Amino acid sequence: MNEVKDELLSSDIRQLGRLLGDAIRNHLGDPAFERIEHVRQLAIRFRRDNDEAARAQLSAALQALSQEETTQLTRAFSYFSLLANIAEDQHHIRRTRAHLIAGSPPRQGSLSHAVGNVFDAGKADALASFFDDAFVSPVFTAHPTEVQRKSIQNCQMAIARLLSERDRVQMTPEEAEQNEEALGRGIVTLWQTRLLRTSKLSVMDEVANGLSFYDHTILRELPKLYSSLETMLAQRDARWEDVELPNFMKVGSWIGGDRDGNPFVMADILRSTLQTQADKALDFYLGELRKLASQLSLAQILNGCSEPLRALAERSADASPHRVDEPYRRALHGIHARLENTRVVLSGKGKQADGVQPYAAAAELLADLDVVQHSLVSNGLRALARGRLRQLRRAVKVFGFSLAPLDLRQNSDVHERVVGELFAGAQPGLVYLDLDEEQRIALLLAELQSPRLLTSPYAQYSEETTSELDIFRAVREAHVKYGQESVPNCIISKAASVSDLLEVALLLKEVGLLRQDSREVDVNIIPLFETIDDLRAGPAIMARAFGLPFYRGLLASRADQQEVMLGYSDSNKDGGFLTSGWELYKAEIELVTVFKQEQIKLRLFHGRGGSVGRGGGPSYEAILAQPAGAVQGQIRLTEQGEVITAKYANPEVGRRNLEVLVAATIQSTLLPQAHLQPKASAGAGHLAAMEELSGTALNAYRDLVYGTEGFEQYFWESTVIAEIAALNIGSRPASRKKSTSIEDLRAIPWVLSWAQCRLMLPGWFGFGSAVQAYLAAHPDGGADVLRGMYTDWPFFTSLLSNMDMVLAKSDIAIAGKYAELVKDKTLRDAIFTRIRAEYAATLDALKLITGQEELQQSNPLMQRSIRNRFPYIDPLNHVQVELLKRFREGKQDAAARTGIHLSINGIAAGLRNSG
Repeated sequence: MNEVKDELLSSDIRQLGRLLGDAIRNHLGDPAFERIEHVRQLAIRFRRDNDEAARAQLSAALQALSQEETTQLTRAFSYFSLLANIAEDQHHIRRTRAHLIAGSPPRQGSLSHAVGNVFDAGKADALASFFDDAFVSPVFTAHPTEVQRKSIQNCQMAIARLLSERDRVQMTPEEAEQNEEALGRGIVTLWQTRLLRTSKLSVMDEVANGLSFYDHTILRELPKLYSSLETMLAQRDARWEDVELPNFMKVGSWIGGDRDGNPFVMADILRSTLQTQADKALDFYLGELRKLASQLSLAQILNGCSEPLRALAERSADASPHRVDEPYRRALHGIHARLENTRVVLSGKGKQADGVQPYAAAAELLADLDVVQHSLVSNGLRALARGRLRQLRRAVKVFGFSLAPLDLRQNSDVHERVVGELFAGAQPGLVYLDLDEEQRIALLLAELQSPRLLTSPYAQYSEETTSELDIFRAVREAHVKYGQESVPNCIISKAASVSDLLEVALLLKEVGLLRQDSREVDVNIIPLFETIDDLRAGPAIMARAFGLPFYRGLLASRADQQEVMLGYSDSNKDGGFLTSGWELYKAEIELVTVFKQEQIKLRLFHGRGGSVGRGGGPSYEAILAQPAGAVQGQIRLTEQGEVITAKYANPEVGRRNLEVLVAATIQSTLLPQAHLQPKASAGAGHLAAMEELSGTALNAYRDLVYGTEGFEQYFWESTVIAEIAALNIGSRPASRKKSTSIEDLRAIPWVLSWAQCRLMLPGWFGFGSAVQAYLAAHPDGGADVLRGMYTDWPFFTSLLSNMDMVLAKSDIAIAGKYAELVKDKTLRDAIFTRIRAEYAATLDALKLITGQEELQQSNPLMQRSIRNRFPYIDPLNHVQVELLKRFREGKQDAAARTGIHLSINGIAAGLRNSG
């Protein structure tokens, strides 16, 4: 049955590939098409047979290509990856719709499945309190390979709409032919549209890209999710009739506020970002108001209206005689006029209309929309109130005038230097950096409780200190202009001490965001524990902070809630995949215990990347695999890399992914049996086994990455990291410092580089050695313990499931081609031989524990995806190796740079969660 259903996907992919081939022939000619097809066939032979003949022929074919021909080939396979993504997304929608139309039981991960489970478990009464306190927030972050041009996104959306139309509409032969022709035109347009920007990426480019997903998905689909859930609850229980849920879900952003390692995010960028976000929200509201006014053509003579609605209409400047008896239209015209003036105030665009008062806050706009809603309901027009007006009211509630809560983030080292300079200026001779931790805490607390300010308008400060103070001042301005929800959080990267928290508190005090007399603070101070050592120390740091009366006072002003962010990326780079996952899990358990003892509400913010090596993987399983008490109805998690486009570019796919986050949070909170820790009978043994596995894996990983002489050179020569750094892909430098050390390298380029060469090392290395050592130490029953962990413990199941996916997307033969880029043969052979042996050991260990005979055996959807797309990703890898050879031999013209950039984007798009 699945084969029959999947044939529709295969048919779509074949058709899109054929139409792309036609576009290539028409534009470049038959010889170019034949070259591209020849390379594809050789790449398939290389993957299938991995024989020397195929390797030699492929190398010869690529070396014979001119730079222009190489670029043509790279473009062809990159565009096909985009088309394959569209086809897969549409097939997923097709299957989901067919499931719903057939009236089949709700699928796991859907809202209906989660709500049904809660009612079936007899816990329906807990839902009200759950939603009162719930908060679910995916947070978009910028990514170096995933700043796709809006023109490309528009082309993809047009193609997706045409594919969707064929599924939803029974077409006549003429209509089917017209659809086919339009599809061809769409693909020609895509082929003729540049994939890359012609200028260096700026932070505001990244902001614009992030906001494009609001156009496609978030602004429309998130309000629909609320409405759908409200209706679902009302159908289950009459007590939910006419109940409007609190705003428990928002989509946040780091783009334009993340300063960690990005020198280009300054105060003016923060202001521009918030202004752009506000303009996006208000533009959407204005468009919806115009559509709503066109629909509510209700004549007063035919239907009454409320007195508040009549007053709203009378205040409107709409003097058209054609609408004199249409109070709803007149009222909406007045709301539109006020909102237009509000847009002028917040975005600086246009000119204010005289005599029209702008809205001071989104709450005022919502109050006017509520007048319209109440009038409709009170006059028997409930059905009209539940249409576009319902969605607009929810949008205003959720997005306000700021659209997305924007987080600030900065490294603790920067805060430390800035505070040190301020103290030195106020107390000459005081060297803050020379103080130990207890001395720092004492000094900071004394200053936090003092009414004086350290800053002086007459002092000259360094550029760094001036910049940090300026951006905090910009936050205060934003709170006045847009409300405190516009910038609600300040995240401290590399948090490693209580003083790191207090330093930020002091900087907030200096600009008026913290008031020492009332102990009120206007933003959440959030530590980010990233490295293995920091994760281990995190719970004790929070316990120490909670023991300080002043800090507890600050938390009282934030509803006795503390958010803690956990870094998946840097902990992985620091300690490897297995140890990172285990230390994160243990840290969560300890944090839950500390917070419970101190009676502080815990919200965890999971800094997950797109790739498994950065904490990625299916969100539903990841949330359910959290230790007991770690979710508590509240969760934030980052959405990064190619995952943002994969999840949110298509509105229906985006809606499904938003639902998954809510469904998993509901189940994790109200049905804790879904994520129990290891069964009591075997729990202690499982925990001990995991500790043993983690210790061995950590040693294996750190010995390779940080303990092997020449590994840094091997990494820089065998991957595309040097080109990522040199090509300035993204607004953020690849390293935190001007060095090539792995310690200073940011996690995104670290993981991305390994993904590009198809080795995916951060997502599996060390596991094979760990299992081998465990089995050797426990020859009697060791394998049974590991299999029991996989069967009974969601954390371990999720860990291995993610590793399975990474290994399925890896290719040791292609990785070997990249290894040949290392000039020192002795170094190359020594390290790659070691990596290859660990890869084989990891494959064997995974199969032993899971009982699988092949990778992704339990995930036919992923197997299908690999079959469909790898014949087009593999050639890009081979081309990239050839391009890197040429580039490093000195052929570094614009065409060579473009070719490498294209290959990076093409491979990332094809793998979908590589960065």
